[in-house]
Amino acid sequence: MKAAQLIEKIPNINTFKKFGKVNRVVGLMIESQGPESSIGDVCKIHVNSPKNGHQIILAEVVGFNNEYVVLMPYTSVREISIGCLVEGTGKPLEIKVGPELIGKVLDSMGNPFDGSSLPKGLVTVPTDKEPPNPLKRPPINKQLEVGVKAIDGMLTVGSGQRVGIFAGSGVGKSTLLGMIARNTQADLNVIALIGERGREVREFIERDLGEEGLSRSIVVAATGDQPALMRIKGAFTATAIAEYFRDRGLNVMLMMDSVTRVAMAQREIGLATGEPPAQKGYTPSVFSILPKLLERTGTNLKGTITAFYTVLVDGDDMNEPIADTVRGILDGHIVLDRTLANKGQYPAINVLKSVSRLMNHISSPEHVKAAERLRELYYTYSKSEDLINIGAYKRGTSKEIDDAIHYEPLITSFLKQGYKEKVTLEHTINELVALSNGGGK
Repeated sequence: MKAAQLIEKIPNINTFKKFGKVNRVVGLMIESQGPESSIGDVCKIHVNSPKNGHQIILAEVVGFNNEYVVLMPYTSVREISIGCLVEGTGKPLEIKVGPELIGKVLDSMGNPFDGSSLPKGLVTVPTDKEPPNPLKRPPINKQLEVGVKAIDGMLTVGSGQRVGIFAGSGVGKSTLLGMIARNTQADLNVIALIGERGREVREFIERDLGEEGLSRSIVVAATGDQPALMRIKGAFTATAIAEYFRDRGLNVMLMMDSVTRVAMAQREIGLATGEPPAQKGYTPSVFSILPKLLERTGTNLKGTITAFYTVLVDGDDMNEPIADTVRGILDGHIVLDRTLANKGQYPAINVLKSVSRLMNHISSPEHVKAAERLRELYYTYSKSEDLINIGAYKRGTSKEIDDAIHYEPLITSFLKQGYKEKVTLEHTINELVALSNGGGK
């Protein structure tokens, strides 16, 4: 920065520091008398510990109780005591971003997870921003190759589209995200692992993502043992990083696993601050934070963020509150079916329950027609499967069912894909069209 620019900033510098002091600590929450601050501001709590000496613990203003400021720390409240000084920064959480972060694993504060120093030359950006103006969002009109046949062929995704991946536990969400990260034609991956087990973070990076995927990715991890605020900030930090690269004209792929754990973290904070529980214990703030977070992705005048959000559905119930809310916000949903996984079909995508709301607008008429034909045959077979399996259906009774019986193994074979197998969009469409035109007969 030039000297003239620095001189211009001098009149705007606040030379006063605002302090308060901790009044009480209740559960996850800290009440302090002062400092003057706003919701979302970051404060520094000065702790003097006999063991560790002077420490600074960062906390965020999450509410007010009469004349007291209600804070939630980003780390443990263990060493905070009555009378600790609370210093107000007057600013929300900010992180440093730049191309030098590609290939690194970060925490929710944007710092390297391995404890190393941040590279030089990074730019400071806020983690909480407003979504793009709806009238300044260019329409989505270009296909994005993700390298998964079931998605490229039957549920085509556009560059800038936001899609949910809905599944119960252990059905293959992380594996599917790893396939997409390695195979996609996007310029950069930003991957947010929110609320994961500590064991799974390294496993995902080494096994699912691999060196090839990590070399073009930035990973933000907030494990399940971290405070609720850190889990929420992990989602906002990853989104802010994706926005930074989108604003520089890149086509970014954002993958978040999982948005359900973001909602659970917000529920913890809401209940701690006194919000009443609403649907299944989720507080009203959960249903206000989700659209605010999810709407930040998509297109703007400079670039695109194509987003995949995983949704962990309790008991495979696709209509539970978070799944229902997220499905209404996004531009499509992919359902992973436990029954298909039990049959050994991977990825276990149920194309009959999944939909891409933009496929008809971004795919060629021939592609759309072929996908609809295969979907129709697959539906006919699934509807008559019980009769077929017990031998109650007699061949020749219905030409449509006869065709469905013939095509079912061919369609299943088309939808299957090896974990390390990469298939181009062009090859997928050609195979799909040939199959719909009788290529299997």
